[in-house]
Amino acid sequence: MTNTTIFANTSLILANEVVTGSLSVTDGMITGIDTGGSVPKGAVNLGGAYLAPGLVELHTDNLERHLAPRPKVDWPHRAAILAHDRELAGTGITTVFDALRVGSIISGQSKRYGEYARGVTDEIHELRKAGLLRISHHIHLRAEICSETLIEELDAFTDADRIGIISMMDHTPGQRQFADISKFEAYVRGKYSFGDQEFLDYIDFLHRLQAQFGSPHEAATVAAATRLGATLASHDDTTTGQVATSCAYGVSVAEFPTTVEAANACHDNGIAIMMGAPNLIRGGSHSGNVAASELAKIDRLDILSSDYVPSGLLMAAVALGQIWDDLPRAMATVTSRPAQAVGLGDRGHLSVGARADLVAFSVADGTAVVHETWSDGKRAF
Repeated sequence: MTNTTIFANTSLILANEVVTGSLSVTDGMITGIDTGGSVPKGAVNLGGAYLAPGLVELHTDNLERHLAPRPKVDWPHRAAILAHDRELAGTGITTVFDALRVGSIISGQSKRYGEYARGVTDEIHELRKAGLLRISHHIHLRAEICSETLIEELDAFTDADRIGIISMMDHTPGQRQFADISKFEAYVRGKYSFGDQEFLDYIDFLHRLQAQFGSPHEAATVAAATRLGATLASHDDTTTGQVATSCAYGVSVAEFPTTVEAANACHDNGIAIMMGAPNLIRGGSHSGNVAASELAKIDRLDILSSDYVPSGLLMAAVALGQIWDDLPRAMATVTSRPAQAVGLGDRGHLSVGARADLVAFSVADGTAVVHETWSDGKRAF
């Protein structure tokens, strides 16, 4: 028995235009799009609000915030995953690639990271199988190159885990994201209250990790992405040389390039450029790197990610629409473009036959206000 819902009196954000009309959904699939302002009997009247494809988020650290809401606090994982799921639904995100760190630091006196990604992945799969998640969850492994246990942690994953993205991270101070050591110092000392000597010892420790593990762990990460059939992403490329290396590895998405030089090189090599929504909204990078708005103005921005603020994704897309004077193009950076980057052709666009992932929203004084979210045709928020 089929179940059809009609959403009417809405501004449909299509691939190249915004039109007043209605959209029909049957059994989780978009089955009709009509123009005009009529409201058929029994239809859901959206009151003129925008109706867009559900947002596709490729890189968010938000789940980790729920897993560890305070230093040394390990919150019950299933409760954390469910809270994260509901939060994202409320921001219009219907597909998320949950970023989980692989690669632990188990020695050294300044800082320690323990392994957690394998267990959390199992718990996400279990909640999905039980039908308890409101939106579509996929796994993004953030491979910390300069760690001590990366290879063992990567080896724990198989095809059955459906890993969608593996990104290569190198946060060693003095390059990439933290080319400006003072920015790294402000971040680390503010977070961990290091004294002067403790901070210097920590810098030395991280440099030794890079020297020992950098090259073999990069190679292992590339091999793991190939083995698992995952999209390979770079992170914080800064120079043309780093982009050339990424290109040679088969990288197809560049997360948060830090300079115009790197962004230009990515563009020239057909690598999709992802920037952070917080960067766009704040008007610049918190690490002192290139502003997302600067890349947008020179046509070097393909995908937006909420990064660490889920509610920022739709807000940034609306702001980008003003920069470009083209809302459909801006919305594509949070819908169709990220979906295409990871091979999910069934979503990210309003078209007949597409998965019915939808978000209805309005804009009040420049702020996006989510009214309702549907995932696979079901109300998620």
